[in-house]
Amino acid sequence: MASDIQIIEFIARHRLLLSKEREAEIERSSLLLSNCGPKLLEQKGLSLGGLGIVGINIGLGGKTLVELERPTAYHSSPTFPPHTFRPGDLARIEANVSGSNVKRAKKNVSGSEKTKAVQPEGVVYKVSDTRIVIAIEPSESGSEDLDLPERCRVLKLANSVTYDRMDKALGQLERRSIGGKVEDKSSIESDHLLQVLLGKIPRSPSIPLESITFFDETLNSSQKEAVRFCLESREVACIHGPPGTGKTHTLIEIIRQLTTISSANPKSLRLLVCGASNLSVDNILERLLALPAGEKGDKLKVTRIGHPARVMAHEGILDSTLEVKATRTDQAALAKDVKNELEITLGILSGKGKGVKGKGPRGAERKKLWDDVKALRKEYRQREGGVVKSVLAESQIVLATCHSAGGRQLRNHDFDVVIIDEATQALEAVCWVPIFKAKKLILAGDPMQLPPTILSIDRDPKKKKDVTVSKTPPGEKRGEAKSELAPKKSGDTSDEGGSSGLDSDSSIQDEGVPTTKGITKLSLKAQTPKDGTARPTLQPPRTLETTLFERLEKMYGSNIKRMLQVQYRMHSQICEFPSKTLYSSKLSSHSSVKCHLLRDLPNTHAKSEEDEKEILATPVVFFDTAGCEYFERLDGDGEEGSRCNENEATVVKNWVEQLVEVGVTPDQIAVITPYQAQVTLLTSLLRPLYGTNLEIGSVDGMQGREKEAIIISLVRSNNTREVGFLKERRRLNVAMTRAKRHLCVVGDSSTVCHGGSYLRKWLAWLEANADVRYAGLE
Repeated sequence: MASDIQIIEFIARHRLLLSKEREAEIERSSLLLSNCGPKLLEQKGLSLGGLGIVGINIGLGGKTLVELERPTAYHSSPTFPPHTFRPGDLARIEANVSGSNVKRAKKNVSGSEKTKAVQPEGVVYKVSDTRIVIAIEPSESGSEDLDLPERCRVLKLANSVTYDRMDKALGQLERRSIGGKVEDKSSIESDHLLQVLLGKIPRSPSIPLESITFFDETLNSSQKEAVRFCLESREVACIHGPPGTGKTHTLIEIIRQLTTISSANPKSLRLLVCGASNLSVDNILERLLALPAGEKGDKLKVTRIGHPARVMAHEGILDSTLEVKATRTDQAALAKDVKNELEITLGILSGKGKGVKGKGPRGAERKKLWDDVKALRKEYRQREGGVVKSVLAESQIVLATCHSAGGRQLRNHDFDVVIIDEATQALEAVCWVPIFKAKKLILAGDPMQLPPTILSIDRDPKKKKDVTVSKTPPGEKRGEAKSELAPKKSGDTSDEGGSSGLDSDSSIQDEGVPTTKGITKLSLKAQTPKDGTARPTLQPPRTLETTLFERLEKMYGSNIKRMLQVQYRMHSQICEFPSKTLYSSKLSSHSSVKCHLLRDLPNTHAKSEEDEKEILATPVVFFDTAGCEYFERLDGDGEEGSRCNENEATVVKNWVEQLVEVGVTPDQIAVITPYQAQVTLLTSLLRPLYGTNLEIGSVDGMQGREKEAIIISLVRSNNTREVGFLKERRRLNVAMTRAKRHLCVVGDSSTVCHGGSYLRKWLAWLEANADVRYAGLE
């Protein structure tokens, strides 16, 4: 059993790692903003320039919502260029900067307090192809920060709010797990869960259920077993869902079982459903909204908290948000009047209100208006608080990201069960934020897919003494690890995230694993004494990549989880390699997808028998560029740049053309590559021809997604045989398992084969099972 000292060491280690991560993110953000010109910042997706203000409104909590777009006066297209802004990201609005006044831009980034005062910072609230909305918290000092310029740019910043919330959660964990006195029954049950998760006490025996009437009888046996396991477990249960196995489908069944009174569930439970990203939460919400009404004609009462990622595209999600629900209650009328008055006043101040011409007021008039804004905001928040409380009290299911579950709206709210989807992509510390609100925990995820991206892992193999070192593939340079600046997960991860500690190949697993003084082995395992009873032990994590899901599996063994074993996405040939190498050959293909090919799509049409055979009837194609001298190129300065491969991009372009010619539509195709520079290059080649329907992105951006045809550009081709991030088996697993009917791989086998045993096995499998073609450009 874990002792108080072990728990203290465990929490202290987490705090140290989180502090390093916070410093790394702040360092990266400040370094980029101070050293990069405006054009380079836009290329890296960290800035959107030349924006104009569309309007200023008031959001939930009295936040000021600033809506921006690209004015036609300055841009030929209203669509934003590729960027990394996601809902929940921290951003700053400042005066637009062009190439002619870069020095002034740099001065503004590190400038005086006066400069900072006119550069409001907020959270990205909504993002569409043409508009971005920034939510700015009301200032306590007078809100002069909203004197916005005519032309703006938005800069992405390091997000300290998330780290503050995680640090607070660790503090709460320490207080409640070590000598804390608990009085009420709800807190006692919650603390029982905490003690099990920390290994202070063993898991309670499950409660056997004689019979369960499933709402969805189409569930396969492994899905039904997972549902039963979650219902029978008292404190914690994990669902391992490999790609395409219907993990979300299974979670929906669990939610229906827990919220419906039955012989298996004596009372309707209140649930908090969380995810590592907004997309995962919205995906579950969409499924819940599509469910039929119950026997009494009642639908599940669900409320979505936070920043819904797909609000623009799905009205059902919009209607289920706390913000919209709060406007439709009986008590909302008075709050709405105050909100309207607030928005009118802010419109006058910004010069963007209805009927307002020119710039906003100055001097004493402006000061008086800001005093009015402060008073109105205070009144609005008081009225709104009562409305929010009543909406949440009526909700059976509340949905939020792990991070936003710690917001003020859910303060003092308790739940019977918390469900965390994508738990293998979330830092353990952020998972604790919702855990404190429940008595039982259900985790769902796949440890064989991408882990959380960790910036503070030092990729330099020469620095193994540092406790934050992670294993690094031979030849991979430190600069490469920091070069890619794509969205971060829990939101979304960068497209070149940290490496995994789960590689089952010992030759890969043991590389670069550090030891620290005083800790003999930084791992988690279940110790089995002579009496045969498994006793969990708690030890500090080596890096933040060790998720709660993985830690619990190592503490309690495989009995703490159930794996879904039937996949409904991939052709059996595409599924074969990941099943054999990562899922112990337990992953099988359902009969509905086992043999499906591109030729079975209603829109495809072969022009000849050769097209039928070579394109539409081939599940796996490998364009091998070995011997072609299609060498990669470093895009950027020194080792800090990303990599691209022009010739590979041309091969990809040609194959996309052939797929489209036989009737495969652009929206049925996605192109994936591990490198942001290659994403940019492919976008410049393909976007003019096929528009935005053809998706081009990083591996991380496609996790959780699927397409009929997937094309992977591996990029790496060099005389020194360096493979960089391709060695991360989980990244490769995500890339290849996005494909439903057709997988095309473009790469240099003579380089890739030097990336360790896993890549050698993959190339051998491609050689034996794929249609291997010479990739020379004629």
